[in-house]
Amino acid sequence: MSSPKIGIYPGTFDPITNGHTDIIGRAARLLDKLVVGVAVNPGKGPIFTIDERVEIVREEMNHLGNGLSDRIEVTQFSGLLIDFAHQENATVIIRGLRAVSDFDYEFQMSSMNAKMAPDVETVCLMASDKYQFIASSLVKEIAKLGGDVSQFVSSRVASQLGERLKG
Repeated sequence: MSSPKIGIYPGTFDPITNGHTDIIGRAARLLDKLVVGVAVNPGKGPIFTIDERVEIVREEMNHLGNGLSDRIEVTQFSGLLIDFAHQENATVIIRGLRAVSDFDYEFQMSSMNAKMAPDVETVCLMASDKYQFIASSLVKEIAKLGGDVSQFVSSRVASQLGERLKG
């Protein structure tokens, strides 16, 4: 019997967008288990704390259909992604590609990871057409300026963003 296929989908998820959720759902269908790794990454100046982001992502996963949430675990991590992958016994890192501009960065990252951990493969999933333009940084900027982000994030996340940025 083969061991379960475990993958990691890393990100800061500040906030988690509909694009992230789409990639997570699609990746979960390909794997036995998907670990959504919420990166600490204070350098990005997150709106939500690490604990809040983990909880928000968990809540979003609870709303995935088709029993996919049963295959998904959400946890925080810091440090090297490949160390986290080994800690979770993952053999796959999932990355989402929105545009050609993402490719250069992801190509470099996957090449470096492959040198450091040849036992961990990077798999890039193309963003669905309707989500290709969504970026957490743009969602945050729109929300900070009082704009409507409801087409980019779930109603739950839009509400949490609104509450956080009030005043």
